[in-house]
Amino acid sequence: MARDSSDNLIYGGGAHQYVQMQSEPPLATSSSYSFRQGSELMWIFDELPNVKIVKEWLQNLGIGDHAAVVQDEDEVDDDADVPQHEENYASKNRDVPSSAAFPMIKPALGRQQSISDRAKVAMQGYLNHFMGNLDIINSREVCKFLEVSKLSFLPEYGPKLKEDYVMVRHLPKIQKDDGGRCCCCGLFGCCNNNWQKVWAVLKPGFLALLEDPFETKLLDIIVFDVLPPSDGNGEGRVSLAKEIKDRNPLRYGLTVSCGNRTIKLRTKSKAKVRDWVASINDAGLRPPEGWCYPHRFGAFAPPRGLTEDGSQAQWFIDGQAAFEAIASSIEEAKSEIFITDWWLCPELYMRRPFNIHGSSRLDVLLEAKARQGVQVSGLTKGVIKEMIVLVCSLFEAGWDPPNQGPERRSGSGCYNLSYVMIAGIPVSIWQIYILLYKEVALALKINSVYSKRRLLNIHENVKVLRYPDHFSSGVYLWSHHEKIVIVDYEVCYIGGLDLCFGRYDNPQHNVGDLPALVWPGKDYYNPRESEPNSWEDTMRDELDREKYPRMPWHDVHCALWGPPCRDVARHFVQRWNYAKRNKAPNEQAIPLLMPQHHMVIPHYMGKTDAIDVKIKENENHGLKRQDSFTSRSSSQDIPLLLHQEADEKVVTDEDAKANGLDMNHNVSDQKKESSWNHFSYKRLKFEPPVPDMQMEDFVDDHGTKLVHGPIYMDALTQHNDEWWETQERGDLDASVNEGGQVGPCTSCRCQIIRSVGPWSAGTSQTEESIHNAYCSLIEKAEHFIYIENQFFISGLSGDEIIRNRVLEALYRRILRANNEKKCFRVIIVIPLLPGFQGGLDDGGAASVRAILHWQYRTICRGQNSILKNLYDAIGPQAHDYISFYGLRSYGRLRDNGLLATSQVYVHSKVMIVDDRAVLVGSANINDRSLLGSRDSEIGALIEDKEFVGSYMSGNPWKAGRFAYSLRISLWCEHLGLHPSENARIRDPVIDTTYRDIWMATAKTNTMIYQDVFACIPNDLISSRTVLRQAVAYWKEKIGHTTIDLGIAPQKLESYQNGDVRTMDPMERLESVKGFLVSYPLDFMSQEDLRPVFNESEFYASSQVFH
Repeated sequence: MARDSSDNLIYGGGAHQYVQMQSEPPLATSSSYSFRQGSELMWIFDELPNVKIVKEWLQNLGIGDHAAVVQDEDEVDDDADVPQHEENYASKNRDVPSSAAFPMIKPALGRQQSISDRAKVAMQGYLNHFMGNLDIINSREVCKFLEVSKLSFLPEYGPKLKEDYVMVRHLPKIQKDDGGRCCCCGLFGCCNNNWQKVWAVLKPGFLALLEDPFETKLLDIIVFDVLPPSDGNGEGRVSLAKEIKDRNPLRYGLTVSCGNRTIKLRTKSKAKVRDWVASINDAGLRPPEGWCYPHRFGAFAPPRGLTEDGSQAQWFIDGQAAFEAIASSIEEAKSEIFITDWWLCPELYMRRPFNIHGSSRLDVLLEAKARQGVQVSGLTKGVIKEMIVLVCSLFEAGWDPPNQGPERRSGSGCYNLSYVMIAGIPVSIWQIYILLYKEVALALKINSVYSKRRLLNIHENVKVLRYPDHFSSGVYLWSHHEKIVIVDYEVCYIGGLDLCFGRYDNPQHNVGDLPALVWPGKDYYNPRESEPNSWEDTMRDELDREKYPRMPWHDVHCALWGPPCRDVARHFVQRWNYAKRNKAPNEQAIPLLMPQHHMVIPHYMGKTDAIDVKIKENENHGLKRQDSFTSRSSSQDIPLLLHQEADEKVVTDEDAKANGLDMNHNVSDQKKESSWNHFSYKRLKFEPPVPDMQMEDFVDDHGTKLVHGPIYMDALTQHNDEWWETQERGDLDASVNEGGQVGPCTSCRCQIIRSVGPWSAGTSQTEESIHNAYCSLIEKAEHFIYIENQFFISGLSGDEIIRNRVLEALYRRILRANNEKKCFRVIIVIPLLPGFQGGLDDGGAASVRAILHWQYRTICRGQNSILKNLYDAIGPQAHDYISFYGLRSYGRLRDNGLLATSQVYVHSKVMIVDDRAVLVGSANINDRSLLGSRDSEIGALIEDKEFVGSYMSGNPWKAGRFAYSLRISLWCEHLGLHPSENARIRDPVIDTTYRDIWMATAKTNTMIYQDVFACIPNDLISSRTVLRQAVAYWKEKIGHTTIDLGIAPQKLESYQNGDVRTMDPMERLESVKGFLVSYPLDFMSQEDLRPVFNESEFYASSQVFH
């Protein structure tokens, strides 16, 4: 039955808007499901379109305000069952309206200045009336004519571009009533060889194929990604789409290529082929909006936060803080969750004590969310419709559902019912996607097949993939190493923490837990002692808690909001779709995914004052590894951390308001604030975000110099020393914020960087933007670099074995500081021993020794080490510039039990530069993580926009709020300082901090541990012979010890004036402050630690270890 529209449809500005139909409220969820009586088909338009949309369509049809172009004469009809006027549906501009509209146009011709103008106005009026009937505009013929589908106006996928039916051959057979054959098949046989008709939807970030305009389920998708700078044939940059010539002159086709995929499409005319080719290339390649150009560091994603786009970040130290935040986000999720980990344990408790937080177990959290969405499937369409009508009427009456926040409307202006629950029944459909690394079982014991089986048993709404298939892909040595959780495309978590056993820890880094309260079963974890052979009985202890300590775990994680979160989600979608095509191409229960959209802004364009910046196309976008980083072109990346005048001031809230700046303005979408809680600190005195400042007078990737207006700042104000003690605690972070484990949520510039290649993500080329970012940050550092990482294996220029050049960048930066006679510090914190099973002298510990070999080769042994080269260049003062450290903890295994020690395993992957920039993610400093062609990794470069008063090299310094607060919290934990003492370490460079506090604490702690435990590693053990003697001595003396000599004797013996004196070891350990110890540079210095011929590791590629 036809429906009458409102007569007062007028042109409007802004986003697309719709007229609300009172008779039947729509269901406007992300999936856009709609059920209507008397119709079996879902509609595209649940409401009448505003004339703003009609105007856009008229322009696409050539009867709007565009200039006219000549129509191609070779275009023919696409389908016989489509009315004749649809031949003019394409995006080419035309003056001539459809012939079907002439009866409506003729009466109005005499009142206009020209036939063309009169035709346009008449056609607008006709279509305005035409669009007022929902039954008409939802017909297949009209939807094809208008090039619209269910995806056209969903705001999360970006603006509407081109859509139409095309022919494809690579898809499985689609069952249709008409067999999917076109009108010309009988004459030309154009649909043979499995060619079939599908609906193609072009969006700014992808090309999707659907069965028809009324479907949202993907048949296939090509997600646009960075293309090679040249096709290798000297024909210039690779194109997304190209026209192809068929032997049959009646066939017209094109290819679309991105990554390692190429698909063929056919249309019914050359004009349509050209139209598709132009539209696809325009969407993906036109700089700077396109996804197919590399950005700074050769990354797939551009820097975000250059404008006020909602980019925010927050750090977490150790598992307690991060897991609490992740659990809270999962509990607040509304539509979908993406998770990928190197190792995932479904039985992991996200909150402790575990016995009172049973509902926080990961599989329980996911099951609760999965069950929320599936309840809809048990309802009839009629019941759902009645629910929707009721809820919409309540909304119209002003009802605001409890605990739902202000997000009542979707981007299209319709009611967003995914936030509404009636009698506990949500209207949305929930999905959880989990991507696991499929390990080589002989090499690793993470048992991903058990995790997959356990997760799939949770609920049908949980989708799980394991990748890669080692035999079919030929990938045996490399892994998927990312750690990602994404919730609703609104918040994501990245960093060093897998959701698995052994990762949960608190600031105390306890070595014991008896009786078990915090670490149940196999979560009491020490891989140096034993790796479980089975993870299925998770509550059963693997270690004897009375004899062996757990290995404390130190890590850093990060939460991101806004465009950076959607960039991380885009990376996940690329990996998921690639794994789906390779592992489950025909499995209907495993869907392909579409990335949500965020417009790629012009390259690194901050705020400019009345300047028209014209982007110049640069053909040389690819970054090639160079041994000399100073020789790189300045157009390859942005100068970071530009000098800030020391006498500039942090602007207070009062000053800002006086100058018209609102310091409390939240750059994120205001409607999201009630839905997503941040772990909040008390607000510092900080500057207003100044996007211009770090981008001043640089040349962007396209060679265009950006000029900015003046920056108005005053002198530095006094820093608030009580900030760390007077934190405002939100509801979520009260339990974990005492020790400074949760950072402030800050506005920032943020760029997502990664290591991926053809094998890991199906890309057309290798991306090593994490490696490039490391080198660039180091090269541009002004005062100091602080690094925490699980590994430190890198090479100098000319090293033919180790290919990453982080070490070369550090070496060159230190030499420059020495030549300039400037103070410069590099502090590196790494694990004391690799976290693998086996004593250093055991036959089965060749992997441990091999990693130590490559690490010492990097640090201090041989011609390729940094200390050897620095000593040759500048002498003993090399230690004034660079030093290495580890972490260690101690405690009783139970009340009055054994006194034990263990290294605190440094698993964080973070670099802080000048208290203004932070690189955080999953990537280790080794070739595996940094080259891009090996392990896949994800990371974020976070550059501060909010600043606090601090000091650097004794001078006033504007430190970034994010970077400074993270360093201070890390150092307070490592040095055993109370948060109120943070002023002592505010300046990280001066001798009173670096020598008198940092180095002195490490030296004192190291001596105490040596006196009490004689633990491994230490500088007194230079060979395996000495190691055997030490182990034998301590086992005989105390009867039981750990694999690394981690048990203290009952009494310590010392000699004074020839007399033996005894003391309680706890008295000696009371002088230990924090966890910092020196890294033993002379440990096993007389040994060649490489595998030998009778060890299986000897026959493995050395690339496995570095």
